[in-house]
Amino acid sequence: MYNFKFHNPVKIFFGKGEIEKITNEIPVGLKVMVFYGGGSIKRNGVYEQVMAALKDFEVVEFGGIEPNPQYDTLRKGIEMVRQEKVGFLLGVGGGSVLDGTKFIAAAYYYDGDPWDIVTKDVTLKKAIPLGTVLTLPATGSEMNGGAVISRASTREKRSFSSPLTLPRFSVLDPSVMHSLPDRQIQNGIIDTFVHVTEQYLTYPVGFQLQERFAEGILITLIEQGPKFLADKNNYNAAANIMWSATMALCGLISTGVPGDWATHNIGNELTAYHNIDHARTLAIVLPGVLQHQKEMKKERLLQYGEHVWGILTGREEDRICAAIWKTEAFFHFLGVPTHLRDYNVPESTIGLIKNRLAKLPNKLGENQDIGPEEIEEILRLRM
Repeated sequence: MYNFKFHNPVKIFFGKGEIEKITNEIPVGLKVMVFYGGGSIKRNGVYEQVMAALKDFEVVEFGGIEPNPQYDTLRKGIEMVRQEKVGFLLGVGGGSVLDGTKFIAAAYYYDGDPWDIVTKDVTLKKAIPLGTVLTLPATGSEMNGGAVISRASTREKRSFSSPLTLPRFSVLDPSVMHSLPDRQIQNGIIDTFVHVTEQYLTYPVGFQLQERFAEGILITLIEQGPKFLADKNNYNAAANIMWSATMALCGLISTGVPGDWATHNIGNELTAYHNIDHARTLAIVLPGVLQHQKEMKKERLLQYGEHVWGILTGREEDRICAAIWKTEAFFHFLGVPTHLRDYNVPESTIGLIKNRLAKLPNKLGENQDIGPEEIEEILRLRM
């Protein structure tokens, strides 16, 4: 196993009725800005709970943060935070709202163009403190310092991460998930699933505990995801999904092991060019990456097939193919299409993605062996 440093100071409040706990987590006297998305929090009761918890604070609101939060929208948020002299940010929503809140927190004290934060090697020196109330489990943003931001004018989707944008606290109440539409639940399960595979389906380094953590999250999603889609009042299924999403990307299962992230890099381009839901791009790309890289990932794919899918017999080649097939079949079972043709993506997009990712300083994958030609091959497998 590799050497590692692990530090995650985010305080988690998990369970029913925990939103009220934020009252004592924000320093007295600070003006609070609440960020949210399209307004669903005003229909599912979350908004009322948040405002009740903030009744002793001066509060301003900023709504309308989009899925794949847009840079132009967030610039308006930055300006509003400065004008209002806000001292604490509270993101209330799914990963996009939380990511947008982090970007605003990071950009507030940054003197240059805020887009530098996601395009250049910027070391942040200061950020406004923030907390989150999670309504849609998917990205793990509630317990990490990372964010992904989109810019429509340039068709870019870029990310950054800083310890300064780790939330001071996050509230995770699974009971708020009952009102989520199927599409958001499907996306959340797949996003979490692929977060785990990016850190697990690489090559062994002798860290068996991390492997079991990862396999446990995958098995939980396979078991509990369909249960919750079938019955959105199933609190235990919701709780298992929500905590799985948090654990998948809080830094725990990535310690001491290699990471891939080729699927995310390629998938982000599909969102940038065609506005396909982030999770659905992952469902498209992951089977192609696994198929293309099956020889390099052979040992781990065999383990994945055995421990996660129960594939115990047959030739190694057949077991690997079965593991990849079962992965894609799971996405289908959730109701998510997995090919570029399902989203009317033209063949010309493959060249655009190939050329853009060719500009990266390094090739993709845990072995840095996925370059422009390999990216094209992967995407052609998914047409």
